[in-house]
Amino acid sequence: MSDESTLLVTVTGRDRPGISARLLSTLSVFPVTIVDLEQVVLGGRLVLGAILEVDERVAPGVSRQRVFEEIRSALDKTAIDLDMEVEYADGNNRVNEVASERLHVTVLAAPLRPGALGAITSCVARSGANIDRIERLSGYPVTSVEMEISGGNPDQLRAELAMESATQGVDVAVQASGLHRRGKHLIVMDVDSTLIQGEVIELLAAHANCLDEVAKVTEEAMRGELDFEESLRRRVSLLKGLDASAIDRVREEIQLTPGARTLVRTLKRLGYECGIVSGGFTQITDVLVENLGLDYSAANTLEILDGKLTGNLVGPIIDRKGKATTLQRFAEEAGVPLEQTVAVGDGANDLDMLQTAGLGVAFNAKPVVRQQADTSVNVPYLDTIAFILGITREEIEAADLVTAPQD
Repeated sequence: MSDESTLLVTVTGRDRPGISARLLSTLSVFPVTIVDLEQVVLGGRLVLGAILEVDERVAPGVSRQRVFEEIRSALDKTAIDLDMEVEYADGNNRVNEVASERLHVTVLAAPLRPGALGAITSCVARSGANIDRIERLSGYPVTSVEMEISGGNPDQLRAELAMESATQGVDVAVQASGLHRRGKHLIVMDVDSTLIQGEVIELLAAHANCLDEVAKVTEEAMRGELDFEESLRRRVSLLKGLDASAIDRVREEIQLTPGARTLVRTLKRLGYECGIVSGGFTQITDVLVENLGLDYSAANTLEILDGKLTGNLVGPIIDRKGKATTLQRFAEEAGVPLEQTVAVGDGANDLDMLQTAGLGVAFNAKPVVRQQADTSVNVPYLDTIAFILGITREEIEAADLVTAPQD
């Protein structure tokens, strides 16, 4: 709906230094205030939009239409001098309205095709919401864009986007806007097949020559025939007698997931607390804590006597419920409310933790986990989670230039 009491000015053209200053200087002689202002540069082209309102405190009783006509005349001349194009329209005071709920919708894909993004924006329209802004967050290793959404039915939007993202083969995250996005956060990650590639117990089993037997127990657990604790104890029992030096060799074999260091390094710079919780073993996670500078860690512990694995575990088991409880404990210790926590995992054992966190991210996860998590990432780069949190690739690289990463 237009508003004749305001004037929308849109200027486009080749970007170069001084354009904004010259245009705003032209406006400075008129009795107007700036209601809204936005500028973007895309491919070397500048788009500057401003909504102007006559300030009756400065010029009481002045004719709005006359002021706007004089502004048009002055800006037309300035635009010619700058080789820019300028358009005018009745303004819109939506900037003064407060939507009942605002959302951030992040879309990630490699590659991101127009048809997929068009389908996502159609979902937004069907929900009755409006896209207020679109910003590119990254061009690699995936393309990601963030949309600021206002109005509409949030529950309907989330449901429709979940279905459409699966159809289009893109990842979509929907998060509420607000001050909490800028507050202190805690991120807690699963370890096996999330922070690192592969499963530690399988690496140990390979050294114990019992990989096939361990794999059979894992398959039983995946079919729902065993709960996590029973399956873990049975697999660990197969390692009985393995020389503890095999743990050192496994530590050397472990490979971090691509982007893991970048993600942790970037979030730590932003003041995030970073932790891991694993159904694996402290003999491995303790090294990850030291190497990555993590703040919190919890995992199971292999029992070792006389330099050999006994086939038993020490202490209580961290299982599906235990991971969620550990997330809550980390949050309390960090002084972070649960709505400002992020959990990342790939398996059913992570589901309670993902659902407890303010934002649960399924990372290259099994279908049941993707369906129940808040969002999913299906590319093999852990640092793409930074884009979901609103961090751009350019910001990451700029920070790395200031402090060279130790990769």
